[in-house]
Amino acid sequence: MLRPVIAGVDGSPESLAAAEWAAHEAVRRERPLRLVHAWNWHPRREGEPANAAQRHLARRALRHAEDRIRRACPTVALRDEQVEGPATAALLRAGGQADLLVLGSRGLSGFTGLLVGSVALGVVARSVRPVVLVRAPDDHLPPDDHLPADDRPAADHRLLAADATDSARTGHRDVVLGLDLGDPCDEVIEFAFEAARLRGARLRVLHAWQPPGPFTLGPGEIALVREPHRAEEWGGFLDAVLKVWRDKYPGVEVVETLVRGRPAPPLIRAASAASLLVVGRRAAVPPALARTGPVTHAVIHHAGCPVAVVPHD
Repeated sequence: MLRPVIAGVDGSPESLAAAEWAAHEAVRRERPLRLVHAWNWHPRREGEPANAAQRHLARRALRHAEDRIRRACPTVALRDEQVEGPATAALLRAGGQADLLVLGSRGLSGFTGLLVGSVALGVVARSVRPVVLVRAPDDHLPPDDHLPADDRPAADHRLLAADATDSARTGHRDVVLGLDLGDPCDEVIEFAFEAARLRGARLRVLHAWQPPGPFTLGPGEIALVREPHRAEEWGGFLDAVLKVWRDKYPGVEVVETLVRGRPAPPLIRAASAASLLVVGRRAAVPPALARTGPVTHAVIHHAGCPVAVVPHD
């Protein structure tokens, strides 16, 4: 049985955008779509009337999401369910059976903006399956006037076909992969190549390197190379890492980008013109130690396009 694409739905504009994005992704992957609404049951504190009200609100949120999906993506195989919370635990249980888990994200609009949210952060930090966070369209977000133009969310992440129609099968803007050459994990690289293939998109692979500290050496002892040639050495290492994936995905055009400095700022800039940003997250053992890491934390708050966080060993 095919694992479904699962979207968490709570009635917010962000979750509706996530549900629609998930529907298109399910069609691309030829998977069914499952909508999940999680709510808490408190028999002693709230009683049956309150629980009935929660079920009613859940049903309404799911119906709104279904209506939106049917208009935008009528061919997707769709079903929904209500599950008991807490929401983070319920979504993690559901997402463990998913090909992909999709949640809404409010991002972070400026210094006083709305945070991604504890549920989304908790799911991303602990999920054993890839999680995609999707922001609502720009008209649901406060303006980011303080941000440079390149850092603002893209209005539309999907390119239009020649007849100006919008379809899950048309070409897309670049898929961007943030690749850590100190830990180039197959799961993350394969997810990005497959996402680009499904979209007919170009894959932009970005690696940020920093001059070594007094006690650090890079892969292949790149830190020992003289400064003028260090970027060239990193480029050769990046070519070597990607060669097997280029051979496996010959139809995917790959563009390599090397930058000097911290990785988060260039990834956020690249995301402003991307259809998807892919980053990795090391799976923690035990789960109580789970965290997103500083780069992933930064991009899921500030990137203007959907962000896929792929766990790896």
